[in-house]
Amino acid sequence: MVRRDIRMRRTMEKHNGNQNVGNSIQAILFDLDGTLWNAVDGIHKTWNQVVSNHPEYRTNPISFEELEGCLGLPMTEIAARLFSGTTPEQQQALMDECCAVENAYLAEHGGILYPKLEETLLELKKRYKLFVVSNCQQGYIESFIKAHRLETCFDDMECWGNNLLPKGENNKLIMERNGVTKAVYVGDTAGDEESARVAGIPFIFAKYGFGEPKAPDYVLEEFAKLPALMQQIEQL
Repeated sequence: MVRRDIRMRRTMEKHNGNQNVGNSIQAILFDLDGTLWNAVDGIHKTWNQVVSNHPEYRTNPISFEELEGCLGLPMTEIAARLFSGTTPEQQQALMDECCAVENAYLAEHGGILYPKLEETLLELKKRYKLFVVSNCQQGYIESFIKAHRLETCFDDMECWGNNLLPKGENNKLIMERNGVTKAVYVGDTAGDEESARVAGIPFIFAKYGFGEPKAPDYVLEEFAKLPALMQQIEQL
């Protein structure tokens, strides 16, 4: 339902001519974990719930350090890290179970939003199209949006779980799908930075998140400062 509502709104805006023109930035693409929210506690709880039911594959619980080291990676790579010694088929089955339990839990309980997230998104929405692009499983972005009632904040979303494409390709896909030629990507890891390079757009490093960049174009100290930073970028 969340995805359908967003797609319907995007289609209506396109037909109504609500498109930015000229050389200004048209859209902001967001990573999710470490950029818009912190859901590590919920993920840690639900994944260990699944792990406890499968001692034949893993006997010790997943630590917070292990989990944080996996954030932003494709799900297949996460599975290989957390369930080494198992077959790819077993890893896939475990991840499918983890993700199903996780999505249901987060849709109900949510995570920790970064300060002033909703009001900042609504301010940005007045000027830019807002997208979420993640390496997550199918349904994870929808759980985030549903739990925190953010349906009106985003125009579109895409993820690895929908099409098995890497984030850089999904950046390009979502821009093409929405008629966007100028955008920026906001994320907190070197992988996010690389995805921005693949799409040919500037990278804004969310310094408050989990990871480290290589050579970001801009640095965002806290989420609420993004409108001011975007204004500075537009004036360059």
